[in-house]
Amino acid sequence: MEYIYASLLLHNAGKAITEEAITAVLKAAGIEVNEARAKALVAALEGVNIEEAISKAAFAAPVAVSPPIATPAASGHVAAAAEVSVEEEEEEDHAEEDGMAGLGALFG
Repeated sequence: MEYIYASLLLHNAGKAITEEAITAVLKAAGIEVNEARAKALVAALEGVNIEEAISKAAFAAPVAVSPPIATPAASGHVAAAAEVSVEEEEEEDHAEEDGMAGLGALFG
């Protein structure tokens, strides 16, 4: 995943995504570089419009929408509503992680 991040960082900075540039970014972050992975990533990104891929990924990512919670009438309902709220937050966290994992599939 760090190779994808390095390529996105280079793209965002307006730099060419080359083996040397990816290697430099990863080494600067203290990551041991696998030259074959860097070379494979550069080859996979050749001809790819990264801006288009990012915009497609943003629309393809699932959006977590929480349903409205009715106002509880008794204290027992308050605890149940709090449990639902915590579960929804956990689902939103997982949805964000899943969206980022899908981004890696765009770049090989």
